[in-house]
Amino acid sequence: MKIIKDPVHGYIEVPGYVLPILDAPVLQRLRYIRQLGFSYLVYPGANHTRFEHSLGTMFLADLMARQLLLSPDERQLVISTALIHDAGHGPFSHAIEPAMEELCGRAHHDTAWLAEDVDLFSILSGHGVDAGQSVALLKGEHELSGILHGELDVDRMDYLLRDAHYTGVPYGTVDAHRLIRNTVISEGQIAIREGGINAAESLLIARTLMRPAVYYHHVSRIAEMMFSRAVYEHFQGIRGAHPGSFMRLDDAGCFQSLLHSPSEVARVLMEDIYSRRMYKRALYVGKDQVNTATIARESTPQRMRDLAARIAKSAGVEAHEILVDIPEFPKDMSVHVKVKNRNRVVGLEEISPLVTTLNETRRGQWRLGVYSSPGCVAEAGLAAREVLHVKPLTTQDRLSF
Repeated sequence: MKIIKDPVHGYIEVPGYVLPILDAPVLQRLRYIRQLGFSYLVYPGANHTRFEHSLGTMFLADLMARQLLLSPDERQLVISTALIHDAGHGPFSHAIEPAMEELCGRAHHDTAWLAEDVDLFSILSGHGVDAGQSVALLKGEHELSGILHGELDVDRMDYLLRDAHYTGVPYGTVDAHRLIRNTVISEGQIAIREGGINAAESLLIARTLMRPAVYYHHVSRIAEMMFSRAVYEHFQGIRGAHPGSFMRLDDAGCFQSLLHSPSEVARVLMEDIYSRRMYKRALYVGKDQVNTATIARESTPQRMRDLAARIAKSAGVEAHEILVDIPEFPKDMSVHVKVKNRNRVVGLEEISPLVTTLNETRRGQWRLGVYSSPGCVAEAGLAAREVLHVKPLTTQDRLSF
Protein backbone atom coordinates (compact mmCIF):
# COMPACT_ATOMS: atom_id res chain seq x y z
CA MET A 1 0.00 0.00 0.00
CA LYS A 2 1.20 3.50 -0.91
CA ILE A 3 -0.35 6.83 0.09
CA ILE A 4 -0.28 9.73 -2.38
CA LYS A 5 -1.39 13.25 -1.49
CA ASP A 6 -3.72 14.68 -4.11
CA PRO A 7 -4.89 18.33 -4.11
CA VAL A 8 -8.41 17.37 -5.22
CA HIS A 9 -9.24 14.16 -3.33
CA GLY A 10 -6.87 14.34 -0.38
CA TYR A 11 -4.99 11.15 0.41
CA ILE A 12 -5.24 8.43 -2.23
CA GLU A 13 -4.50 4.86 -1.19
CA VAL A 14 -2.73 2.88 -3.90
CA PRO A 15 -2.98 -0.92 -3.37
CA GLY A 16 0.25 -2.86 -3.67
CA TYR A 17 -0.82 -4.71 -6.82
CA VAL A 18 -1.30 -1.34 -8.57
CA LEU A 19 2.22 -0.05 -7.91
CA PRO A 20 3.91 -1.96 -10.79
CA ILE A 21 1.27 -0.56 -13.16
CA LEU A 22 1.81 2.93 -11.76
CA ASP A 23 5.56 2.60 -12.34
CA ALA A 24 5.20 1.33 -15.92
CA PRO A 25 6.77 3.68 -18.53
CA VAL A 26 3.43 4.13 -20.29
CA LEU A 27 1.95 5.53 -17.07
CA GLN A 28 4.98 7.58 -16.02
CA ARG A 29 4.91 9.27 -19.44
CA LEU A 30 1.55 10.79 -18.46
CA ARG A 31 3.37 12.98 -15.92
CA TYR A 32 4.55 15.00 -18.91
CA ILE A 33 1.24 15.27 -20.78
CA ARG A 34 -0.86 18.30 -19.86
CA GLN A 35 -4.46 17.43 -19.05
CA LEU A 36 -5.86 20.50 -20.79
CA GLY A 37 -3.51 20.88 -23.73
CA PHE A 38 -3.02 24.58 -24.43
CA SER A 39 -5.46 25.91 -21.82
CA TYR A 40 -2.46 27.15 -19.82
CA LEU A 41 -2.31 30.01 -22.35
CA VAL A 42 -5.64 31.17 -20.90
CA TYR A 43 -5.40 29.87 -17.33
CA PRO A 44 -1.78 29.92 -16.10
CA GLY A 45 -2.57 27.35 -13.40
CA ALA A 46 -3.77 24.73 -15.88
CA ASN A 47 -0.54 22.74 -15.84
CA HIS A 48 -1.93 19.58 -14.27
CA THR A 49 -1.24 16.31 -16.03
CA ARG A 50 -2.87 13.15 -17.25
CA PHE A 51 -0.98 11.28 -14.52
CA GLU A 52 -2.78 13.17 -11.75
CA HIS A 53 -6.10 12.66 -13.48
CA SER A 54 -5.42 8.93 -13.84
CA LEU A 55 -4.77 8.67 -10.11
CA GLY A 56 -7.95 10.58 -9.34
CA THR A 57 -9.99 8.40 -11.67
CA MET A 58 -8.56 5.30 -10.02
CA PHE A 59 -9.49 6.67 -6.59
CA LEU A 60 -13.11 7.35 -7.58
CA ALA A 61 -13.34 4.00 -9.38
CA ASP A 62 -12.30 2.31 -6.15
CA LEU A 63 -15.01 4.17 -4.23
CA MET A 64 -17.60 3.06 -6.76
CA ALA A 65 -16.35 -0.53 -6.75
CA ARG A 66 -16.82 -0.60 -2.98
CA GLN A 67 -20.25 1.01 -3.26
CA LEU A 68 -21.36 -1.63 -5.76
CA LEU A 69 -20.00 -4.41 -3.54
CA LEU A 70 -17.87 -5.84 -6.33
CA SER A 71 -15.84 -8.97 -5.72
CA PRO A 72 -12.09 -8.55 -5.04
CA ASP A 73 -11.27 -9.63 -8.60
CA GLU A 74 -13.80 -7.21 -10.10
CA ARG A 75 -12.53 -4.40 -7.90
CA GLN A 76 -8.95 -5.10 -8.97
CA LEU A 77 -10.01 -5.07 -12.62
CA VAL A 78 -11.87 -1.76 -12.27
CA ILE A 79 -9.08 -0.03 -10.32
CA SER A 80 -6.32 -1.15 -12.68
CA THR A 81 -8.29 -0.25 -15.79
CA ALA A 82 -9.19 3.18 -14.40
CA LEU A 83 -5.50 3.86 -13.87
CA ILE A 84 -4.54 3.06 -17.48
CA HIS A 85 -7.63 4.49 -19.19
CA ASP A 86 -5.76 7.53 -20.60
CA ALA A 87 -2.51 5.81 -21.54
CA GLY A 88 -3.27 6.25 -25.24
CA HIS A 89 -3.22 10.05 -25.12
CA GLY A 90 -0.81 11.83 -27.42
CA PRO A 91 1.12 15.02 -26.57
CA PHE A 92 -1.08 17.91 -25.46
CA SER A 93 -3.98 15.50 -24.91
CA HIS A 94 -7.05 16.30 -27.00
CA ALA A 95 -5.25 18.98 -29.01
CA ILE A 96 -3.49 16.32 -31.09
CA GLU A 97 -6.54 14.08 -31.43
CA PRO A 98 -7.55 15.21 -34.97
CA ALA A 99 -3.98 14.68 -36.22
CA MET A 100 -3.80 11.32 -34.46
CA GLU A 101 -6.96 10.11 -36.16
CA GLU A 102 -5.88 11.47 -39.55
CA LEU A 103 -2.29 10.22 -39.48
CA CYS A 104 -2.67 7.02 -37.45
CA GLY A 105 -6.28 6.09 -38.03
CA ARG A 106 -7.04 5.83 -34.33
CA ALA A 107 -7.98 8.01 -31.36
CA HIS A 108 -6.49 8.07 -27.86
CA HIS A 109 -9.23 5.76 -26.56
CA ASP A 110 -8.47 3.11 -29.19
CA THR A 111 -7.38 0.09 -27.16
CA ALA A 112 -4.84 -0.80 -29.85
CA TRP A 113 -2.42 1.60 -28.11
CA LEU A 114 -2.58 -0.64 -25.03
CA ALA A 115 -2.59 -3.92 -26.94
CA GLU A 116 0.71 -2.91 -28.52
CA ASP A 117 2.30 -2.30 -25.12
CA VAL A 118 3.60 -5.79 -24.32
CA ASP A 119 5.15 -4.68 -21.03
CA LEU A 120 1.90 -3.24 -19.71
CA PHE A 121 -0.09 -6.33 -20.67
CA SER A 122 2.55 -8.46 -18.96
CA ILE A 123 2.30 -6.36 -15.78
CA LEU A 124 -1.50 -6.57 -15.77
CA SER A 125 -1.50 -10.33 -16.29
CA GLY A 126 1.25 -10.81 -13.74
CA HIS A 127 -0.86 -9.15 -11.06
CA GLY A 128 -4.09 -11.00 -11.60
CA VAL A 129 -5.79 -8.64 -14.05
CA ASP A 130 -7.31 -10.14 -17.19
CA ALA A 131 -6.01 -7.83 -19.92
CA GLY A 132 -8.83 -8.92 -22.23
CA GLN A 133 -11.46 -7.87 -19.70
CA SER A 134 -9.62 -4.60 -19.15
CA VAL A 135 -9.81 -3.86 -22.88
CA ALA A 136 -13.52 -4.79 -22.90
CA LEU A 137 -14.11 -2.44 -19.98
CA LEU A 138 -12.41 0.41 -21.83
CA LYS A 139 -14.35 -0.30 -25.03
CA GLY A 140 -17.70 -0.22 -23.24
CA GLU A 141 -18.29 -3.91 -23.82
CA HIS A 142 -18.17 -5.07 -20.19
CA GLU A 143 -21.08 -5.16 -17.73
CA LEU A 144 -19.13 -2.78 -15.48
CA SER A 145 -18.19 -0.37 -18.28
CA GLY A 146 -20.61 2.24 -16.94
CA ILE A 147 -18.10 2.99 -14.18
CA LEU A 148 -15.61 4.33 -16.72
CA HIS A 149 -17.66 4.68 -19.87
CA GLY A 150 -20.82 6.75 -19.48
CA GLU A 151 -22.37 10.16 -18.94
CA LEU A 152 -21.77 10.03 -15.17
CA ASP A 153 -18.58 7.99 -15.08
CA VAL A 154 -15.73 8.52 -12.63
CA ASP A 155 -13.49 9.79 -15.44
CA ARG A 156 -15.81 12.78 -15.95
CA MET A 157 -16.21 13.32 -12.21
CA ASP A 158 -12.47 13.64 -11.74
CA TYR A 159 -11.63 15.78 -14.74
CA LEU A 160 -14.41 18.29 -13.99
CA LEU A 161 -13.29 18.67 -10.39
CA ARG A 162 -9.60 18.74 -11.30
CA ASP A 163 -9.91 21.11 -14.26
CA ALA A 164 -12.01 23.54 -12.21
CA HIS A 165 -9.46 23.40 -9.38
CA TYR A 166 -6.44 24.18 -11.55
CA THR A 167 -8.07 26.77 -13.80
CA GLY A 168 -9.80 28.52 -10.93
CA VAL A 169 -13.08 28.43 -12.86
CA PRO A 170 -15.95 27.96 -10.37
CA TYR A 171 -18.18 25.92 -12.68
CA GLY A 172 -16.85 22.38 -12.23
CA THR A 173 -18.59 21.66 -8.93
CA VAL A 174 -19.59 18.01 -8.77
CA ASP A 175 -20.80 16.15 -5.68
CA ALA A 176 -18.91 13.03 -6.68
CA HIS A 177 -19.26 11.26 -3.35
CA ARG A 178 -23.04 11.67 -3.21
CA LEU A 179 -23.33 10.50 -6.80
CA ILE A 180 -21.21 7.44 -6.13
CA ARG A 181 -23.11 6.62 -2.94
CA ASN A 182 -26.33 6.57 -4.97
CA THR A 183 -24.97 4.31 -7.70
CA VAL A 184 -26.38 0.79 -8.00
CA ILE A 185 -26.41 -2.13 -10.40
CA SER A 186 -29.96 -2.69 -11.61
CA GLU A 187 -31.13 -4.96 -14.41
CA GLY A 188 -27.51 -5.64 -15.31
CA GLN A 189 -26.52 -1.99 -15.79
CA ILE A 190 -25.13 0.91 -13.79
CA ALA A 191 -27.91 3.20 -12.55
CA ILE A 192 -28.48 5.82 -9.87
CA ARG A 193 -31.08 5.98 -7.15
CA GLU A 194 -33.54 8.86 -7.04
CA GLY A 195 -31.49 10.33 -4.19
CA GLY A 196 -28.63 10.90 -6.62
CA ILE A 197 -30.59 12.90 -9.21
CA ASN A 198 -29.48 16.30 -7.90
CA ALA A 199 -25.85 15.17 -7.91
CA ALA A 200 -26.27 13.86 -11.46
CA GLU A 201 -27.79 17.17 -12.53
CA SER A 202 -24.89 19.06 -10.96
CA LEU A 203 -22.43 17.04 -13.06
CA LEU A 204 -24.36 17.75 -16.26
CA ILE A 205 -24.53 21.45 -15.36
CA ALA A 206 -20.78 21.49 -14.71
CA ARG A 207 -20.10 19.88 -18.10
CA THR A 208 -22.30 22.46 -19.79
CA LEU A 209 -20.73 25.48 -18.09
CA MET A 210 -17.16 24.26 -18.47
CA ARG A 211 -17.46 23.91 -22.26
CA PRO A 212 -17.29 27.60 -23.22
CA ALA A 213 -15.28 28.66 -20.19
CA VAL A 214 -12.49 26.07 -20.49
CA TYR A 215 -12.80 23.26 -23.03
CA TYR A 216 -13.88 25.44 -25.96
CA HIS A 217 -12.41 28.77 -24.92
CA HIS A 218 -11.54 30.55 -28.15
CA VAL A 219 -7.86 31.09 -27.26
CA SER A 220 -7.44 27.40 -26.48
CA ARG A 221 -9.14 26.51 -29.76
CA ILE A 222 -6.91 28.89 -31.70
CA ALA A 223 -3.79 27.36 -30.14
CA GLU A 224 -5.06 23.86 -30.90
CA MET A 225 -5.71 24.75 -34.54
CA MET A 226 -2.26 26.36 -34.88
CA PHE A 227 -0.76 23.23 -33.33
CA SER A 228 -2.74 20.92 -35.62
CA ARG A 229 -1.58 22.84 -38.68
CA ALA A 230 2.01 22.69 -37.44
CA VAL A 231 1.78 18.89 -37.05
CA TYR A 232 0.33 18.56 -40.55
CA GLU A 233 3.05 20.75 -42.10
CA HIS A 234 5.71 18.87 -40.15
CA PHE A 235 4.71 15.52 -41.65
CA GLN A 236 4.36 17.01 -45.11
CA GLY A 237 8.06 17.79 -44.96
CA ILE A 238 9.29 14.36 -43.79
CA ARG A 239 9.51 11.34 -46.07
CA GLY A 240 8.98 7.97 -44.49
CA ALA A 241 7.78 9.55 -41.23
CA HIS A 242 6.33 7.36 -38.48
CA PRO A 243 3.46 9.32 -36.94
CA GLY A 244 2.78 6.53 -34.45
CA SER A 245 6.12 7.17 -32.74
CA PHE A 246 5.46 10.90 -32.78
CA MET A 247 2.15 10.36 -30.96
CA ARG A 248 3.99 8.58 -28.15
CA LEU A 249 6.14 11.64 -27.40
CA ASP A 250 5.39 13.77 -24.36
CA ASP A 251 4.56 17.49 -24.55
CA ALA A 252 8.16 18.70 -24.37
CA GLY A 253 9.42 16.20 -26.95
CA CYS A 254 6.61 17.10 -29.33
CA PHE A 255 7.17 20.84 -28.91
CA GLN A 256 10.89 20.53 -29.55
CA SER A 257 10.34 18.33 -32.60
CA LEU A 258 8.07 20.93 -34.12
CA LEU A 259 10.31 23.86 -33.19
CA HIS A 260 13.07 22.11 -35.17
CA SER A 261 10.82 20.81 -37.94
CA PRO A 262 12.04 20.77 -41.55
CA SER A 263 8.86 22.74 -42.29
CA GLU A 264 9.26 26.48 -41.87
CA VAL A 265 5.52 26.87 -41.41
CA ALA A 266 5.52 24.37 -38.55
CA ARG A 267 8.45 26.12 -36.90
CA VAL A 268 6.86 29.57 -37.15
CA LEU A 269 3.51 28.38 -35.82
CA MET A 270 5.11 26.72 -32.80
CA GLU A 271 7.32 29.74 -32.14
CA ASP A 272 4.18 31.86 -32.15
CA ILE A 273 2.48 29.54 -29.64
CA TYR A 274 5.61 29.55 -27.48
CA SER A 275 5.59 33.37 -27.42
CA ARG A 276 1.80 33.56 -27.24
CA ARG A 277 1.53 35.42 -30.52
CA MET A 278 -1.86 34.00 -31.31
CA TYR A 279 -4.00 34.10 -34.42
CA LYS A 280 -7.16 36.21 -34.05
CA ARG A 281 -10.83 35.53 -34.63
CA ALA A 282 -11.79 36.66 -38.11
CA LEU A 283 -15.16 34.93 -37.86
CA TYR A 284 -16.90 33.37 -34.87
CA VAL A 285 -20.52 32.35 -35.42
CA GLY A 286 -23.15 30.02 -33.97
CA LYS A 287 -25.33 27.37 -35.57
CA ASP A 288 -28.06 29.85 -36.56
CA GLN A 289 -25.74 31.61 -39.00
CA VAL A 290 -24.60 28.58 -40.99
CA ASN A 291 -26.12 25.62 -42.76
CA THR A 292 -25.40 23.03 -40.09
CA ALA A 293 -26.05 20.04 -42.37
CA THR A 294 -23.50 21.31 -44.90
CA ILE A 295 -20.99 22.47 -42.31
CA ALA A 296 -21.05 19.12 -40.49
CA ARG A 297 -19.67 17.46 -43.64
CA GLU A 298 -16.74 19.89 -43.66
CA SER A 299 -15.46 19.04 -40.19
CA THR A 300 -12.64 16.65 -41.16
CA PRO A 301 -9.08 18.05 -40.94
CA GLN A 302 -8.56 17.85 -44.72
CA ARG A 303 -11.86 19.55 -45.54
CA MET A 304 -11.15 22.32 -43.03
CA ARG A 305 -7.73 22.86 -44.63
CA ASP A 306 -9.42 23.02 -48.04
CA LEU A 307 -11.86 25.64 -46.77
CA ALA A 308 -8.99 27.58 -45.22
CA ALA A 309 -7.15 27.53 -48.56
CA ARG A 310 -10.23 28.90 -50.36
CA ILE A 311 -10.65 31.66 -47.80
CA ALA A 312 -6.93 32.49 -47.94
CA LYS A 313 -7.04 32.70 -51.73
CA SER A 314 -10.05 35.01 -51.59
CA ALA A 315 -8.37 37.17 -48.93
CA GLY A 316 -5.09 37.26 -50.84
CA VAL A 317 -2.96 35.68 -48.09
CA GLU A 318 -0.92 32.51 -47.64
CA ALA A 319 -2.89 29.31 -46.98
CA HIS A 320 -1.34 28.73 -43.55
CA GLU A 321 -2.44 32.19 -42.39
CA ILE A 322 -6.06 31.00 -42.23
CA LEU A 323 -7.36 28.27 -39.94
CA VAL A 324 -10.91 26.92 -40.01
CA ASP A 325 -12.31 25.38 -36.83
CA ILE A 326 -15.53 23.37 -37.11
CA PRO A 327 -16.06 21.53 -33.81
CA GLU A 328 -18.31 18.50 -33.62
CA PHE A 329 -21.89 19.41 -32.77
CA PRO A 330 -22.61 18.59 -29.10
CA LYS A 331 -24.31 15.28 -28.51
CA ASP A 332 -27.23 15.10 -26.13
CA MET A 333 -26.28 14.24 -22.57
CA SER A 334 -27.88 11.62 -20.32
CA VAL A 335 -29.14 9.42 -23.17
CA HIS A 336 -27.76 6.38 -21.37
CA VAL A 337 -28.18 7.57 -17.76
CA LYS A 338 -30.62 5.33 -15.94
CA VAL A 339 -32.43 6.03 -12.67
CA LYS A 340 -33.79 3.32 -10.38
CA ASN A 341 -37.22 4.82 -9.79
CA ARG A 342 -38.95 2.67 -7.18
CA ASN A 343 -39.46 -0.67 -8.94
CA ARG A 344 -38.32 0.23 -12.44
CA VAL A 345 -35.42 1.79 -14.27
CA VAL A 346 -36.09 4.90 -16.38
CA GLY A 347 -34.02 7.42 -18.29
CA LEU A 348 -32.86 10.51 -16.40
CA GLU A 349 -34.50 12.80 -18.98
CA GLU A 350 -37.89 11.31 -18.05
CA ILE A 351 -37.46 12.55 -14.49
CA SER A 352 -35.34 15.69 -14.91
CA PRO A 353 -36.68 18.46 -17.18
CA LEU A 354 -33.33 20.19 -16.70
CA VAL A 355 -31.66 17.75 -19.10
CA THR A 356 -33.55 19.11 -22.11
CA THR A 357 -32.63 22.69 -21.19
CA LEU A 358 -28.95 21.79 -20.79
CA ASN A 359 -28.81 20.02 -24.14
CA GLU A 360 -30.33 23.03 -25.86
CA THR A 361 -27.82 25.28 -24.07
CA ARG A 362 -24.95 23.12 -25.32
CA ARG A 363 -26.18 23.39 -28.89
CA GLY A 364 -26.36 27.16 -28.47
CA GLN A 365 -22.74 27.23 -27.26
CA TRP A 366 -21.40 25.75 -30.50
CA ARG A 367 -19.21 28.10 -32.53
CA LEU A 368 -17.58 27.91 -35.94
CA GLY A 369 -14.30 29.80 -35.95
CA VAL A 370 -12.10 31.18 -38.70
CA TYR A 371 -8.79 32.38 -37.32
CA SER A 372 -6.14 34.40 -39.11
CA SER A 373 -2.73 35.89 -38.52
CA PRO A 374 -3.12 39.35 -36.93
CA GLY A 375 -2.32 41.26 -40.12
CA CYS A 376 -5.26 40.05 -42.18
CA VAL A 377 -8.22 39.72 -39.81
CA ALA A 378 -10.58 42.03 -41.69
CA GLU A 379 -9.83 40.51 -45.11
CA ALA A 380 -10.14 36.98 -43.72
CA GLY A 381 -13.47 37.75 -42.07
CA LEU A 382 -15.01 39.09 -45.29
CA ALA A 383 -13.69 36.18 -47.34
CA ALA A 384 -14.85 33.62 -44.76
CA ARG A 385 -18.39 34.99 -44.76
CA GLU A 386 -18.54 34.62 -48.51
CA VAL A 387 -16.98 31.16 -48.75
CA LEU A 388 -18.99 29.73 -45.86
CA HIS A 389 -22.24 31.47 -46.84
CA VAL A 390 -22.67 32.93 -43.36
CA LYS A 391 -26.11 34.36 -42.68
CA PRO A 392 -26.34 37.84 -41.14
CA LEU A 393 -27.57 38.09 -37.58
CA THR A 394 -31.22 39.06 -37.15
CA THR A 395 -32.34 41.49 -34.44
CA GLN A 396 -33.67 38.54 -32.45
CA ASP A 397 -30.34 36.75 -32.76
CA ARG A 398 -28.48 39.79 -31.49
CA LEU A 399 -30.75 40.07 -28.46
CA SER A 400 -30.19 36.40 -27.60
CA PHE A 401 -26.42 36.77 -27.12
